[in-house]
Amino acid sequence: MFDKILIANRGEIALRILRAAKELGIATVAVYSTADAEAMHVKLADESVCIGPPQARDSYLNIPALLAACEITGADAIHPGYGFLSENARFAEILAEHNIVFIGPKAEHIRIMGDKIEAKRTARRLGIPCVPGSEGGVSDIDEARRIAADIGYPVLVKAAAGGGGRGMKVARTAADLEYAIGAAQTEAKAAFGDDSVYLEKYLEKPRHIEVQILGDGQGRAIHLGERDCSLQRRHQKVLEESPSPALNAEQRMEIGAICARAMADMGYAGAGTIEFLYEDGRFYFIEMNTRIQVEHPVTEMITGIDLVNEQIRIAAGSPLSMRQEDVAFFGHAIECRVNAEHHSTFRPSPGRIAYFHPPGGVGVRVDSAVYQGYTIPPNYDSLVGKLIVHGRTRNEALMRLRRALDEFIVDGIETTLPLFRTLVRNADVQNGLYDIHWLEHFLATGGMDV
Repeated sequence: MFDKILIANRGEIALRILRAAKELGIATVAVYSTADAEAMHVKLADESVCIGPPQARDSYLNIPALLAACEITGADAIHPGYGFLSENARFAEILAEHNIVFIGPKAEHIRIMGDKIEAKRTARRLGIPCVPGSEGGVSDIDEARRIAADIGYPVLVKAAAGGGGRGMKVARTAADLEYAIGAAQTEAKAAFGDDSVYLEKYLEKPRHIEVQILGDGQGRAIHLGERDCSLQRRHQKVLEESPSPALNAEQRMEIGAICARAMADMGYAGAGTIEFLYEDGRFYFIEMNTRIQVEHPVTEMITGIDLVNEQIRIAAGSPLSMRQEDVAFFGHAIECRVNAEHHSTFRPSPGRIAYFHPPGGVGVRVDSAVYQGYTIPPNYDSLVGKLIVHGRTRNEALMRLRRALDEFIVDGIETTLPLFRTLVRNADVQNGLYDIHWLEHFLATGGMDV
């Protein structure tokens, strides 16, 4: 096992990793920018090192500064959390060159799954169902027209190096295609430095279903069920739940088994999430995230398995601590991402938290690194915290969520809490009748005009 882990992140995920490490008896090192000097993970870590100014490129993305922090403190491993350098294959390679363990998958697997075109090729080879589309990148408009005609309109033009909805355009007819490709390429170049795009069949009303897997890199892998992440705004997840109200037990185990078998064949090590669009009883692979997910707590709540603990153990060379038949699912869990944003305009609202009262009680968990008097800086994402509830049934979880949201108080800044208080009382949400476009339509038609 490791002696000391450096946490190359900030906010709630840094605190989450710190807690898991402490429960394993491992010393922790927090790194922070000058904007985060008063952050909770800095206060609770065994050691802390300032790695630069507020701009992420000069601090949390500064690889030489992170290496220097390891050298200064004697850390023998780095956990990257999510975001920042968590899916940077070169970072993983550099750490290996310096005899520092990257708590995550192999660099080659990060690289493969980070390229959306190569990820689809790999998924097909491993037997994972994929959305019909181009075999690789498309740059010639005549070729694009042939492919689009073959798979049928509407088609989705997507950035090969993309994520978060950037570099993504819909062409509903042949007349739209050339503009969609050009716009996607321009956006992809600006966002990722790579204008490669590919085509996929556009699904009209799919759900976003993702499967959580764990692999030990020794030929063994298991799945921990699925999460439904269909409530989204601008392709960003807002609320997640597990299990999905759209799947039955047979579908759940079938897609889980496909994913686990694929990851075992791949020799994957660590936690990963295989994401699908789901429509009319069929799953279509869209991408794989080779890291811990923001929404991992809902899986922990229904399985009782500490995913960050497992990440650390696997990176230290231990085999999986459980077999597939040891995994049991109990009840229903829902997570709300509470952001420092206006609840209807989504205007960022950084600033000082004058009063903070998180909810409590049976089946309620709040993952947050903020506290009363803390100032949320304007330099990073706007996540205040994650409210996660668990119940024996989905209805019990929804009622618990409703109660917890009403208890949750954050004063001094604006938050998205009013959005969730509205959603949990909406009939479609209560009945699980939503797809990835539902929330955008709800907002566009005045659902939050309050």
